[in-house]
Amino acid sequence: MAQPQQIVATADMMRAGYPVRPSRAVRTGAAGGLAPALATWILTASLCGIPGVSAAAEQPTIPAPGDPTLSLECRVPGAQLYTVAQLGAVKAALAENRPLKILAIGGSAAPGASASYPAKLEAALEHALPKVDVTIDHRGLPGEIASGAAERLRTMVAEAEPDLVVWQVGTHDAIARVDVDAFASALAEAVGWIRSHEIDVVLVDPIYTASMAADVDYNRIVEAVRTVATQQGVPLVRRYEALHYLSSRTDKGEGHMLGRQFRLNDLGLRCMAEHVALTIATSLMRTETPKEPKAAPAQPPLTEPQRAPG
Repeated sequence: MAQPQQIVATADMMRAGYPVRPSRAVRTGAAGGLAPALATWILTASLCGIPGVSAAAEQPTIPAPGDPTLSLECRVPGAQLYTVAQLGAVKAALAENRPLKILAIGGSAAPGASASYPAKLEAALEHALPKVDVTIDHRGLPGEIASGAAERLRTMVAEAEPDLVVWQVGTHDAIARVDVDAFASALAEAVGWIRSHEIDVVLVDPIYTASMAADVDYNRIVEAVRTVATQQGVPLVRRYEALHYLSSRTDKGEGHMLGRQFRLNDLGLRCMAEHVALTIATSLMRTETPKEPKAAPAQPPLTEPQRAPG
């Protein structure tokens, strides 16, 4: 199987203001438990008030002013940014003290602004999850998933053998006017197939632009991605809502986040990377709802010979 390409993000990390380490610390810890890096992050997150760390993390809150996870220009209220779900395969990778292997698909892997996304995502993840080693394999997925891209996706997953797939999905389908029911069915099938192989999935819904905000078909695709994420029990980065929120805070609208042809520019890619990283980190902190103890089976009544004397 092909090995994912290790992304070196030093330049992007420096430009983004993240601390650059000369080398990554080697993680140690008992097998079967959370990696010390994750345990340290839990403690830090609890002290800093990072949203979603508590057991009742279903409804995230607005990032605090001192929240180190999001840069100032990328801050979005949690309710408009993500929904969380279990990431069992990612937790297993951390518990085994091995690098986290991520397959990032969607967008463009060609030279240009989009090509910097893997480095930005690694930098954001290292910032959100200190000392967690990450390898990222980024591959574009041109075309609509309803017309064959799902099969290409399966090939990519088989080659990369990741712990986690981060999938930007729906923008091209919406622009191409793909039938929403066919889209939803193909997406659900593909996500289900990935998860059946014990690989986690994070979905990233379509890009927001004012030119498509009132388009019914476009919005139906956005909603379909959210519905599939809920039904399949996977985390969702609500990119559409996040970009809408950020564009409303400047006179430039979405122009300061988007380039041509519905592609994010350098700032937009950095914010998306930070949003993905925060979604992953918050999902890792999600506590499973304790199962109610089963009632003890009723004991059969004692027969006459069994009854105690007296």
